Amino acid sequence: MIGNDAGIDWDQAVHVYMNVIACESEDLQIKATLQLVRLSKDAPEAILASTIPVLVDLLSSTSRMQVTAVYALSCIAHKHDGRLCPMICQLGAISLLLRLLPTSKEGLRRTLLKCLRTLVSFDGPSRLILAANGGLDITLELLSRCTDDTRRYLLEILTALALLREVRRVLTGFDVLRFLVEALSNGKMISRARAAQTIGVLAISRRVRQKLVDLGVIPALIGFLKESESTYRLVAGNALGIISSHVDYLRPVAQAGAIPLFVELLKGPEPLGKEIAEDAFCVLAVEEENGVMITEEMVRILEDDADDAKGAALDIVWDLAGYRHSISVVRESGAIPVLVELLHNMDGNLREKASGAIAQLSYDAANREAIVEAGAIPVLIDLLRGDPEEVREYAAECLLNFAEDPLYRERVSEAYAVPSFLAVQDRLIRIRASDEHTFRSMNTANAEQFISH
Repeated sequence: MIGNDAGIDWDQAVHVYMNVIACESEDLQIKATLQLVRLSKDAPEAILASTIPVLVDLLSSTSRMQVTAVYALSCIAHKHDGRLCPMICQLGAISLLLRLLPTSKEGLRRTLLKCLRTLVSFDGPSRLILAANGGLDITLELLSRCTDDTRRYLLEILTALALLREVRRVLTGFDVLRFLVEALSNGKMISRARAAQTIGVLAISRRVRQKLVDLGVIPALIGFLKESESTYRLVAGNALGIISSHVDYLRPVAQAGAIPLFVELLKGPEPLGKEIAEDAFCVLAVEEENGVMITEEMVRILEDDADDAKGAALDIVWDLAGYRHSISVVRESGAIPVLVELLHNMDGNLREKASGAIAQLSYDAANREAIVEAGAIPVLIDLLRGDPEEVREYAAECLLNFAEDPLYRERVSEAYAVPSFLAVQDRLIRIRASDEHTFRSMNTANAEQFISH
């Protein structure tokens, strides 16, 4: 008996435990170790640490004692936020646990895998130790034939190992990638996030990305994105954005339900989430049907949401306004009247982004008509007189496009009385002349090179 729960003298309890372990009665050793496990939930960290060397030594004992020692180490590894895991690993536990694993029966195998899962989840160096001792090969071999509930522990071990660059290099085969895709939907959320992170890294390769898509990674990532929260959503969203970066997957990603989920990221509090969503939308919008859905979502945000979400939505509309294939989509979505309304917003950052988007849209004749119908010209002329420099420049750029259009030249004549408009006009004329000269020089050089050949 180590002691009673109430008023335990922990130093004395450890002394008693060591004496029991030193005796020759295996039954007493097992009984004392199980009581140690029961009391471990209240035991101080230093007390538990003092028992770890003994428990690691017991891994080389008889089979009954091995099972008890593995169970005790697994329980202790969870305590105190995993701070004891490094000590367990440094004492050589991982190699001993791996040695027991291949021939273990169901009960022991489950306890061994739970213990290894805990060690590699809490302690980064233990992943290196496990990999160096053949842990990856053992894990993959067991996954290829395991069908019981221990499979989830194997998947969690795999996702922890996959954080190592050396391990990821060998995870590109079809049979191995299917385990990562499976891990997206199984196990603890932290393990599923590790799987998503690994998939995001591996999917940068076009060849691997194709394999992942064939294995069903798109619906798996969508499912994880729906179920996860906070940081995990960022990891899943980033991986899904990388998958969608190829033209062949633009439609499948959108059809799987990605756009509303990226909208949630855009409207969320994390700046990185907004960045991930913006990048994803700008890629997905290359497909016209996706562009229509995305622009409609952005208009809804601009009409109803908080200013930080509006700012992110304006960035996307501004980007889409520069895509030749999206020009009509932005106009037909009803975005232009909303953008013009935002020119009155008290937030200077929103006015700047709205004026920038309108300036970009004004290069198209049909858009100029919509801008006029929204009543933008007098508003733009007012912006020339008092707003920050960036807003004045975008307003002047837009008005200059109208001034060069015979249909609207008279409507913007008042702008010529504003010095900032004239300054921008002069600068844009010089920039365009320089661009034209550069273009002609390149054409001449190319022609001369062609003739010389």
